[in-house]
This record gives sequence, structure tokens and C-alpha cells, in this order.
Amino acid sequence: MFVNSGPVDAVPGRLRAAWLGELHPDVTVVEVVHELPTDFGDEELWQRWIDLFRAHWPFDGGPDVVCSSDPYVAELAQRLGAAPIVIDAERATIPVSATMIREDPAAHLDRLAPPVRAWVEAEWL
Repeated sequence: MFVNSGPVDAVPGRLRAAWLGELHPDVTVVEVVHELPTDFGDEELWQRWIDLFRAHWPFDGGPDVVCSSDPYVAELAQRLGAAPIVIDAERATIPVSATMIREDPAAHLDRLAPPVRAWVEAEWL
């Protein structure tokens, strides 16, 4: 599992990677530190993203699947030679996103895993 991490993140990538490792101990969590912008119309930038992911992939080959609720998942998966898995893109099953949590963390505390909630309560509220 990749955790993208950059200098302007609201929550440090090392912390998000640690939470995921704690919550999913059987999963390899890799923090990918970078300063790449996002522009889905820039072919050169897409290639830089793919090169970055491939450079950090901890196993032989590449991923079999790419999971996300974000609209870019199909393109990213195709470029990595993987199958896209779209998870609740309409936010019908879990009606919250990271953006919503950053904008109003108190309103979404009940949706946060215990270590995440403890940090949000201590740092953001």
C-alpha cells in the first residue's frame, strides 16, 4: 500500500503510513515522499508519477490492482498494467472523504479509526 507524502500534507505521510501499518499489520505500507504536482492532462508528469511508483514498488513486477474512490483510478491502473478497483466513488456506503474530514474534522470523528481519531482530537480540535 502506498502513502503519498509531500511537504504540504495536512497530516504527515510518516504518520498516515504508521496508522495504516498498525491497522493492517499484514499489509506492506510504503511511504512515497515526493514533491510532484498533480495535473492529469500533463503526459510528462504522468510518466514521472509512474516512474516514482515503480521505483518504490517493494515486490517483483508491479501491482495487480489499484484501488481508489477517485476518478483517476482507471488511468493510473492502466498505466501500471493493473486492474482498477473503484471503491464507493459516489460515497454512498461511506459518505465521507479526506477532504471532508480536513474541512470539518469534528463532524466526522465517528468515521475515524481510533489512532487517527486520537491524533485529530489532539492536533485539530
